[in-house]
Amino acid sequence: MNKVTALIICFLFAVQANSQNKKPESYKTYKNKAELFYDLVYGLYYLPKYNLFSEYYPNTNQPNINYFNDGEKTAKEVSFLWPFSGMTSAVNILYKIDKKKYSASLKNLIEAQKQYRDTIRKPVGYQAYPTRLEKSDRYYDDNGLVGIDYIEAYANTKEAHYLKDAKEVFEFIISGWNNDLEGGVTWLEGVYNQKPACSNGKATVLALKIYEQTKDKYYLDWGLKFYDWMHSHLRAEENIYWNDMKTADRSVLKTAWTYNTGTMLQAAVSLYKITGNKIYLKEAQTLAEGSYLYFGKKQADGRISILDDPWFTIVLFRGYQDLYEVDQNPKYVNTIIQNIDFAWTNARDDKGLFYSNWNAGKDESKTPKWLLNQAAVIELYGRIALIKK
Repeated sequence: MNKVTALIICFLFAVQANSQNKKPESYKTYKNKAELFYDLVYGLYYLPKYNLFSEYYPNTNQPNINYFNDGEKTAKEVSFLWPFSGMTSAVNILYKIDKKKYSASLKNLIEAQKQYRDTIRKPVGYQAYPTRLEKSDRYYDDNGLVGIDYIEAYANTKEAHYLKDAKEVFEFIISGWNNDLEGGVTWLEGVYNQKPACSNGKATVLALKIYEQTKDKYYLDWGLKFYDWMHSHLRAEENIYWNDMKTADRSVLKTAWTYNTGTMLQAAVSLYKITGNKIYLKEAQTLAEGSYLYFGKKQADGRISILDDPWFTIVLFRGYQDLYEVDQNPKYVNTIIQNIDFAWTNARDDKGLFYSNWNAGKDESKTPKWLLNQAAVIELYGRIALIKK
């Protein structure tokens, strides 16, 4: 850890000391937290040799990784695509706060992300690990995230190459669409055993975001196809979304993650804004309340804790934020803001990095911290700053 990073840690704890008793916290406070925390994470995880990041900090004795189709993997020299994309998403939000300050950072991260772009297999798509280091699988949900990064970068900058990149990613995703289970895409290229919410929900959001920027009906049509497939196959009576449907027997895996409901909440808000049809607004409000009731747990201090992996929670917050901008009901965004405020004080280690459990349910002070969870905090503080502004 260099001197600059040590100074950032000191500043972060100084911000904590100065803000603990000032409620509600201001735009400036959350902006400062977002920016300082970005600097901290960048300083601890960045690997100049590759212009990429490590999967964990510290990057020695890293835990194994279990988010792949073919089982557990050993953490490698640099991070896989999913955590890297989390940093790109975060910088897209920071750009909205301070265009001048984060213009170079956004450009650099977008270009670095292309190290995962595989041009050998057709159509072109993004693989799980940098192509110059090894060949690896291509996941449709990962590509959805990358596509969203690109279309957000285009919305921020209006640079045409970002729109081209987003469209290229979308074409890769729809190459995985087939008629098993009446449509939808699988999780992993070439593996047809399931149609998951993660792939199809992100594809829905990506298609609608491209439409919002281009008004090209091709993307609205695809967005509706993905939305309707998700709604008819994976929407639960609890007003959330289940994880996936199995191809062999049409059984539904009734596991729920916050981010799957979050993507469809975003999509419903987008469709309301695009069409003006209040059916979509009602659906967004129903999903917001459904997720609040299903995932929310009352805590001893009176908070309702919507507790999932931090990045999963941030994707739900994206949906809450989009809905708040339409109906101005602060209930859902405030719930998660209260949780990150609690975590700032109670669930960080001596470097200032956040525990995976924001309720500090166990001592994670010596546990290696996953890049994706830290990137999520940057994005969340940036989004809160935008709301406060």
